[in-house]
Amino acid sequence: MPLIPEEPQIHESAQGPRATPASGRTAPTPRPVPGPRPAAPSRPGRPGPLRPAPPMQRTPRDVAAKPAPSGPAAGAAAPATPQIQLIPASVEGALDAAEEAVDLLLDSGRAPGDVLVITTGEQHPWAAHELSFGETSYWAQHDAGDDVFYTDVTIAARATSRPVVVVAVNGGPEDAAASALSAAHSRAGALLIVCGDPQRINSVLGAGV
Repeated sequence: MPLIPEEPQIHESAQGPRATPASGRTAPTPRPVPGPRPAAPSRPGRPGPLRPAPPMQRTPRDVAAKPAPSGPAAGAAAPATPQIQLIPASVEGALDAAEEAVDLLLDSGRAPGDVLVITTGEQHPWAAHELSFGETSYWAQHDAGDDVFYTDVTIAARATSRPVVVVAVNGGPEDAAASALSAAHSRAGALLIVCGDPQRINSVLGAGV
């Protein structure tokens, strides 16, 4: 409830000139009758109370904008650890599984620019097509961050972090999966999705990737 400034009370002296005492005594000099006091808010330069509103008067949005810190290290940002999801797929089906994962992400409300896709074997057709125009044009689209970006493990080190990284373990050298998962894990802000053979992926993850 807003605070309402109190109306200043105008105190007029109820005390008029003193009555003349009984005869025989000399009456003291009458005191002047004080006039009405000016109202306090009429002073120039004082539009109103200068106190800030108490906390109870803040709107819910103001309160929500400043959540109370929690935990002993509330002042320090905790390092981001992405959630890891595994989608079983064969080497031949890993790229299709990654495409389906991307479609689900976009349908769920993820922005296209939030998603990075890394392949371990054959390049995604989009990446192969865009690289045919030169690496400058290809990486310019990555830097713009307006759409899903597809790359492969051999050049994934150039890619920057995105909220979601999808890895398609679709072949490549024996150490390609480990390299791709390492690159993906360091670049995924919230979610890492891995499409491929579960046994192979778990062995790589178990190795500390």
